[in-house]
Amino acid sequence: MRKLKDINDKTFIFGALFFIANKLDTLLERELNHFKVTSRQWFLSVCTATAFDKPPTLKELATVCGTSYQNVKQVALKLQTKNLLRLRKDTHDARVTRVELTPESTVFWASTEGNSALFMEKLYRGISAEEFATTRKTMEKLMENLATMEKGESE
Repeated sequence: MRKLKDINDKTFIFGALFFIANKLDTLLERELNHFKVTSRQWFLSVCTATAFDKPPTLKELATVCGTSYQNVKQVALKLQTKNLLRLRKDTHDARVTRVELTPESTVFWASTEGNSALFMEKLYRGISAEEFATTRKTMEKLMENLATMEKGESE
């Protein structure tokens, strides 16, 4: 087996993104299992709560989550059965479905805050503010490049 230190940086980072995503999902699923929610349900709730000033549409939520409308709708329906969010028709356009968190979801997610803080503390242990800033810039550039690639553009 090749040693990781011998792999060029671009190849290492590309593989590391997959490794981190898989490992993060596995560990987060383990943590959230106690609360009977999945990592996808958690992520959809976080995006709904933090990325919008008003209840988003399913399409807007899919864009922010980086997944399809169908996937968002499927996860949202499961959260709705748990009374952790509500799907409702837009008051101005009945073709549009909006997603809003319920009062019960606020109480529920507040009950997970201690676990979340500990998980994040362990995940980010030993990472400096400078490293965070550099990583954020790099991740933002990667996200921009992916958006450009998705549109079929080349720059």
